[in-house]
Amino acid sequence: MEPIRTAVLGFGTSGRIFHAPFIEADPRYRLEAIVTRNEARRAEAAVRHPATRIVDDADTLLRQAGELDLVVVGTPPDTHAALAHAFLDAGTGVLLDKPFTVTAREARELVTKAERLGLPLTAFHNRRWDGDFRTVRALLARGELGAVWRFESRFERWRPDRPSSWKTETPVSRGGGMLYDLGSHLIDQALQLFGDAVPVYRETATRRDGGVADDDTFVVLRHETGVRSHLWMSSMAAQVGPRFRILGSAGAYTKYGLDPQEPALLSGARVTDASFGHEAESAWGRLGIDGSEEPVPTEPGAYADFYAALAESLRGDAPLPVDPHDAVRVIELIEEIHRL
Repeated sequence: MEPIRTAVLGFGTSGRIFHAPFIEADPRYRLEAIVTRNEARRAEAAVRHPATRIVDDADTLLRQAGELDLVVVGTPPDTHAALAHAFLDAGTGVLLDKPFTVTAREARELVTKAERLGLPLTAFHNRRWDGDFRTVRALLARGELGAVWRFESRFERWRPDRPSSWKTETPVSRGGGMLYDLGSHLIDQALQLFGDAVPVYRETATRRDGGVADDDTFVVLRHETGVRSHLWMSSMAAQVGPRFRILGSAGAYTKYGLDPQEPALLSGARVTDASFGHEAESAWGRLGIDGSEEPVPTEPGAYADFYAALAESLRGDAPLPVDPHDAVRVIELIEEIHRL
């Protein structure tokens, strides 16, 4: 069977760390092109992926769209809608990094077009394949916590110095800020666990000097199941809280630390390493009640499973790993939260 001809548009953290390594490691794909005009990134891409052609810009890649089956868009959020429309019009499937789009209207229009054209369109909500999230899903499926009433989830860091990058220089109106960036993951995870929700409370703040969007945000969602999700996302947390704390009628689960896949990739690990995605026992979460807690082994993280599932879908054997309607709902909620 012919490989899935794939291009990665953008070679920052998204393309370099979260996409290209997994595409290259899966024999069902062929990494045809990487798009970046940054000289340092072009040089790095050539070293990391010597068999892949390096392309200057999206327009050049668009002229080659007939030679592609899939384009992965890892550029700033306010470019996503236009790029996705262009490649869908050219007959190419599209994978958009998060946030899917800036507005829900853009998101709905893209989904409508993809469905009309019969082309794949999906979102890289890769945190569904974090080891800790997979562990939480398994605990809930087994009923270990009883009836859950509160779900606490955090992405917190201490980065008081504002780096020069699009993430810190993009206003909310163009998809900037913590709510769009990390909130996309937290909201998606909460909806996956507990069903649809409405936002009932938010706190957004810009703590860094010269900041143009929220860098310290807290949100409460009320799910249709009755569960309340408390979601924190911050670059200004000098002491971070637990990644997860889930309270239920039969006990609680508390987990500190972030999934190890991203730091492993940043340090040069290969996705094919036997230990990739496995968490140290010292980082396992704990289940129970105060005084009688037990460690819970963290399931391996598996971002590669996203691309494996996508390959099956592109070959017509399975649904998309992330339903684009899920991505639309996340953007709808982000807009609703910003209006509170």
